[in-house]
Parts: sequence; structure tokens; C-alpha cells
Amino acid sequence: MDLYQLKYFLALAKELHFWNTASKMNITQSALTRNIQSLEKELGVQLFFRDKRNVKLTPAGIFLQEKWSAELDQLQTIHKAAQQIHLGEMGAIKIAHPDSISSSILPDLIDRILKKFPNLSIELIQLPYENQDDYLKNYKIDIALTRDVNQSSILSSRKVSSENLTLIVPEKHYFNTLSDLSTESLLKEKFILTTSDYQSSYTSKIDEIFSFYKISPKPYILSEFGSTIISLVKKGLGISILPHSYSLNTSDGVRFITLPFESELFITWRKDDHNPIINNVLQLI
Repeated sequence: MDLYQLKYFLALAKELHFWNTASKMNITQSALTRNIQSLEKELGVQLFFRDKRNVKLTPAGIFLQEKWSAELDQLQTIHKAAQQIHLGEMGAIKIAHPDSISSSILPDLIDRILKKFPNLSIELIQLPYENQDDYLKNYKIDIALTRDVNQSSILSSRKVSSENLTLIVPEKHYFNTLSDLSTESLLKEKFILTTSDYQSSYTSKIDEIFSFYKISPKPYILSEFGSTIISLVKKGLGISILPHSYSLNTSDGVRFITLPFESELFITWRKDDHNPIINNVLQLI
């Protein structure tokens, strides 16, 4: 029994006419007859009552018409899904991203992906910088949007965008503009910064700012997440440096002062990964 025989049977069960069915299925009437007879022989079941004038389904034929119609519909759905997976239009993808783009680039990006590929399942993950390469190499994530420059020979990356870094202070702080910043004024401040156990290109950029102002602050509060840092700044516990994207999320209770230093955003993925979903997503970013 093969798929064509099932299709021939269902077409004949609907038409109940050999010549009309053969014409619609684009085969000869003798070929249709041979396929039906072969199917009946294999099953050991008579599917049709037929004489020179009439073709009717047997009770067994009526039963199989109902069951096989449903099975064929399901099979066609499965085949279509397999084609979509092959083309990267269906399946799942895990994307790691920094907290900073949660209210800027990320929503538009996910919207663009799902409009193009509505059957994709997307899992968004936030990771410390030091874990991103390991997660990519071990297939725990598929793509990383990161502010860290890729140093691995088995990963590929490209620049997506760049944006200014900002000094974040409480709303009533005496820092109002860039001209208020100096070595003397910054030395008086307590800094709340992102965790710096791992020397990423992002933390190097923060160090560059400190070097420019000739200060070496010792952060007394560290956090992985910028949103947490902003809440602490708002509470008056210190000041911080974060990408400008955070200003799109909230500005209540804090002030963002744009600094003449930029942070870059990269997209990183496995070089040897032939998953078509990844390729489709990369084309949209």
C-alpha cells in the first residue's frame, strides 16, 4: 500500500466513476483499476461493488473512506510542517540578549521575525557575558545579541548597531549636563555598575570612560541587570553608566546624560550550524 493508492481510492470513493476519476487523477482508467485491485488484494477486503453501469462502496469501503480521509488530511498537515521546518519557517529558536535592548531593538526584531515566520517559537534568554560563548558552542542557545566582541574561531558575528553610553543619576542630582562632569565631581560619587568578573569589550568601554575622566571608582553595588541598576539609582544609592536604550524603558526618577562614548551591539552564531531557522533570522536582523 502506498500514498498514491490511498489517494486513488479516496478519489474513486468520491466520484464513484472510474473514467471521471482517472481523468481527474491524470492516469489511465486501466492504471486506476490495477491500483484499486492491488489495494483490495493487499487488504483482503472488497472496497467497491461494481458492474458495467454502477460503482458503489462496500461497507468496508465506507469505513476506510472515513478513516483514510482523516488520516490523509493529518498526513498532509505533517508533510507541510516538515517542509516548513526544512525551509526554516517552523520550529524553535533560542535567542540570548542583553537587558538593555528589551525596550528598544528587541520588540521590533521579534515582531519582524514573527510577521515573516508566524509558526516559529522563540525563547528569549538573558545571560551573563561570560556564559554566552559556552551556551552557543553547546547548543543551549542559537543566537546571541551581545555587546561583547566575539573572540572564538568557531563562532561568527557581525555588528548590528551602536549607541551612546549614558551617565544615569537621580532626577534631583546636581549633574545636569555633560559639562558638569569632571574628575573632581565624579570622585565624589558612588558607582553602581554591571558585574565585571569577566573582562568583556563592554566593561572595557566603561574602563575607557573612567580613564578619560582619570578616576578609578570601586563599585560598591554590582548587578547583572540594568533595570535593577536604574531602580537603585532612582533610590539615590549611587550613579551608573548604561547604554542609552534604557532611557526608552523609563526616565521617571532618573536623568540620562549622554556621554561621547559608544557601545556596539553584535549578533553571534555558530559557524557550522546549518539550521535554516538561524539563517532566516539572521537575514532579518
